[in-house]
Amino acid sequence: MSVMNHHQENGLSREMKTHATILGGFVAVFWISELLDLFVFRGALNRFGIVPHNLIGLRGILFAPFLHGSLSHLIGNTIPFVVLGWFVMLQETSDFWIVTGLTMLIGGLGVWLFGAPGSVHIGASILIFGYLGFLLLRGYFQRNFVSIFLSVLVGFLYGGLVLGVLPSAPGISWQGHLFGFLGGVLAAKLIANEKRYYS
Repeated sequence: MSVMNHHQENGLSREMKTHATILGGFVAVFWISELLDLFVFRGALNRFGIVPHNLIGLRGILFAPFLHGSLSHLIGNTIPFVVLGWFVMLQETSDFWIVTGLTMLIGGLGVWLFGAPGSVHIGASILIFGYLGFLLLRGYFQRNFVSIFLSVLVGFLYGGLVLGVLPSAPGISWQGHLFGFLGGVLAAKLIANEKRYYS
């Protein structure tokens, strides 16, 4: 019995280290990019964000989540990114990569298609809203206790963020929020279908 517990503890410890490494890696890229942009490039990196209706602006699908308009923008995104990103990993670490990839793709394409011409969209909030959409709908699609519990918990902690998908103050990419959220919902459905297929 004690051997099994020891293995379980080791496995849990390894899993937690993996989670911390992945999230820490993302946060490090966010912060290093912003500090370089502030002090070396003087804001020039932000042109690598999503520029709607512009072919070169498609590169922002890859780069935009790692760029921020200011330190306060970055600070505001860091904590919800870590909390929601970790919740996404809780059942399976691989879920994080699927949700992140789909959110960047669906969210980025949505911004590119529906954003205002000439605008530039940046920020990790596209990922935050993707994780939010995934977590809120995962319980509905997967119908297991852990998923439902996490959906309720996230709804309680961050449910108010959902209003961010509506057009709001100038300078806020509600398109990024909306399509990021939809990317997360799609990921929740696809992952639930996959789990049902293989179970």
